Amino acid sequence: MIELALMQTLHAVARSGSISAAGDVLHITTSAVSQRLAKLEREVGQSMLERHGRGVRLTDAGRLLLGYAERILSLADEAEAELDGYRGAVVGKLSIAGFPSTVRGLLPRAVTMLKREHPQLRVELSEQEQEGSMPLVSRGDLDVAVVQDWFNVPLAVPDRLATKQLLEDVVDVALPAGHPLAERSVLDLEDLAQEVWITWSPGTGCHDWLLHTMRERGVEPRVGHTAGEHPTQLALVQAGFGVAVMPRLGRDQVPDGVRIVPVRPRLSRRVYAVWRQEAGRRPAVMAAVEMLATAARLVTQPDHRLIDGPLPAGTPSVLPGPRAPAAAIGA
Repeated sequence: MIELALMQTLHAVARSGSISAAGDVLHITTSAVSQRLAKLEREVGQSMLERHGRGVRLTDAGRLLLGYAERILSLADEAEAELDGYRGAVVGKLSIAGFPSTVRGLLPRAVTMLKREHPQLRVELSEQEQEGSMPLVSRGDLDVAVVQDWFNVPLAVPDRLATKQLLEDVVDVALPAGHPLAERSVLDLEDLAQEVWITWSPGTGCHDWLLHTMRERGVEPRVGHTAGEHPTQLALVQAGFGVAVMPRLGRDQVPDGVRIVPVRPRLSRRVYAVWRQEAGRRPAVMAAVEMLATAARLVTQPDHRLIDGPLPAGTPSVLPGPRAPAAAIGA
């Protein structure tokens, strides 16, 4: 009978594309991965891998066995979830991924509370855009993903995934402090029709949303610069290269020379937790989802939001919420 660990190794190599990357996924050495693969090949009497460029790929026999391995590993996960459910135990390893704003503004608080509430749970946190994290959840390679959609561009969720909305994140506009509109208390997007925009790379959800939103208002946005992180976008705004939309969650301190102005009608994105439906039987997964919801309520309390009107340079763009005891939120 083929050992489950050998199936896991084949699956990891197939998904990661190399033996060394599979070792990183499995937290074992490259040598250990090779030894497991050699043992698997001896047991089944077939080669599982062949060289392909600088990496490896599955042979026909490897692809055949991979299909069974995925089903077996999925059943093993379900069995583990059922057993955890019987015990009511929040234990084991739990992997959570979120897009950058949530890794700065939400996940640290949620994970800290989760680990303090359930010290036997080992949490692995990673930063990933949802284009990468949602397929990982679907395959069972990731337990929980924190993802987003926009008020006018709903998220497409596969049937096998469950979701819980965590919060609604308001979006403002960042302008150079010397801009003629920088002292306005509120802006219409139409006011920015002639501006050069700093936004995310083409093909990303945020970039496509901005184009869609502006076009809904009869404006063709002039995208002049792209950057994948909000701090970089703010630096480009500070340099006078253009304007940018700025969600409030996880936003860093507003640099000197930048003004943040609210927009009407209000722009917002929704933030969700996503997990496999069958994994919902596992107490650790549901504990993580509930702790994410608790952290979301804390970071969206009224005194944790942006004040109305433009912010002076150097002011934190998200006001701190009420101080909780260290045991509640961590250091």
